[in-house]
Amino acid sequence: MSKKNNQDKLLIFALGGVGEIGKNMYVVQYNNDIVVVDAGLKFPEEDMLGIDIVIPDISYLSENRDKVRGILITHGHEDHIGGLSYVLRHLNVPVYGTKLTLGLIEGKLKEAGMLGDTKRILINADSEVKMGSITATFFKTNHSIPDSVGVCLDTPEGIVVHTGDFKFDHTPVNDQFADLQRIAEIGSRGVLALLSDSTNAERPGYTPSESKVGDELEDIFRKSTQRVVVATFASNVHRIQQIINASIATRRKIAVVGRSMVNVVGIASELGYLNIPEGMLIEPEEVNKLAADRVVILCTGSQGEPMSALTRMARSTHRKVDILPGDTVIIAATPIPGNERYVGRTVDELFRLGANVIYGPGSVSGVHVSGHGSQEELKLMLNLIKPKYFIPIHGEYRMLRLHAKLGEAIGIERENIFIVDNGDTVEIQGGVARKGAKVQAGNVLIDGLGVGDVGNIVLRDRKLLSQDGILVVVVTLSKQDGTILSGPDIISRGFVYVRESEGLLDEANRIVTSTLNKLMNDKVNEWASLKTNVKDALGRFLYEQTRRRPMILPIIMEV
Repeated sequence: MSKKNNQDKLLIFALGGVGEIGKNMYVVQYNNDIVVVDAGLKFPEEDMLGIDIVIPDISYLSENRDKVRGILITHGHEDHIGGLSYVLRHLNVPVYGTKLTLGLIEGKLKEAGMLGDTKRILINADSEVKMGSITATFFKTNHSIPDSVGVCLDTPEGIVVHTGDFKFDHTPVNDQFADLQRIAEIGSRGVLALLSDSTNAERPGYTPSESKVGDELEDIFRKSTQRVVVATFASNVHRIQQIINASIATRRKIAVVGRSMVNVVGIASELGYLNIPEGMLIEPEEVNKLAADRVVILCTGSQGEPMSALTRMARSTHRKVDILPGDTVIIAATPIPGNERYVGRTVDELFRLGANVIYGPGSVSGVHVSGHGSQEELKLMLNLIKPKYFIPIHGEYRMLRLHAKLGEAIGIERENIFIVDNGDTVEIQGGVARKGAKVQAGNVLIDGLGVGDVGNIVLRDRKLLSQDGILVVVVTLSKQDGTILSGPDIISRGFVYVRESEGLLDEANRIVTSTLNKLMNDKVNEWASLKTNVKDALGRFLYEQTRRRPMILPIIMEV
């Protein structure tokens, strides 16, 4: 290891994933070596009109691309891998992941036409990866997807541990136990800083085992006299296995519906993470050919997403599957904050169709448990790792704050706990940590094929259009003397119904004409002034008459 000089320091920061749920991306930098952990996406908030997904702003990494040694991926959920295909366009560095994680990433890269250009390196819990002056090792964790790992980064300044998403499930579905011994060994070596998952920091006690869900599903399958429809996250491979097991036990066949579900079931079974007996899967078209009590439909839509399979079934717009009275529909997931309304609407529509719907928090329905540890498990991780410094990550601000309290409860000094926002750096030098300078961080919005071309101004315009509509004013002026040759013509969209508002629009016409005539008499003829004056005069009049502020677009032509 090279000798340290006074300039050597360790930087730790998040480009996404703190103060929010989703778009996880964490950075550990020692001098000229940068290691990135995860590259996720999040779904848009309600005021992000028309936006498809949101990814982290990677300006800092792009500016320092020659220092980035690679991206380590902890597991295959969208909020950890969903931004990769966008990030790798600007930052072509190696991606490290476990077998299933790389399988899911490869599916995404293939879709983006980037599979051949990206270096993918398979790791497992025993791998060791040299990344400049930083060495990465890994440890097994439990989560709601197989092959999840935590990351241990050995830097010249000390050890930094990133837990990934975790819970401690002592009876895991796939017998993939969390490696408590390895975690304790890392802790016994002395850990400088811990970055730990805060998702369930509000929940007391322990998160129940996933195997509990299997018993509950089997019970529901047995009691259902007709078809069973189960909606869950496509990436929750453990839950899918439980559904397969319950189907085997109750002699039902499974139809898989929904693009992402078909993809994940295909990849996971190919790689050996799902055990599906021969002849178990049927095509959606075959559902109606079998007796109703011999069928399970496994689909996407647990979050009430408008285009998902379950939502389309609930609205009777799915091409292949209808919900029939007496069918049992199980929503085996908890709504992500913000999605409650969509899920509620879907549940209502399913009840209207005569279905028996089982939904609600896991403790109520028993068909869902979280993949994240509750307070006692978070304390166990803190006690095993025993870090000097603690940075709660992966959660909204209140979760980070409550996780920090747990850190204090197990004996970490309050001044050694850093609650950070995206872009806040924690700087460690000579074993001493402090808040450092901020780096650029934020949201990059993806709309269709456009990456980052929709910003706050465009969103503001969309909000305006969605609230009060638009008026386009078209006027043709004479080049010679500035008189109005034709118009003004007013086109209204989403503002007022033209046929019932002729008087209002005639008056608007008169105001535009008189404003332009006055400006011509005053010898004002720059287009910017003409447009601004027309906008202001018309805007004032319309607000007085309607208390609405439509977007006004004057189009002035000269001939």
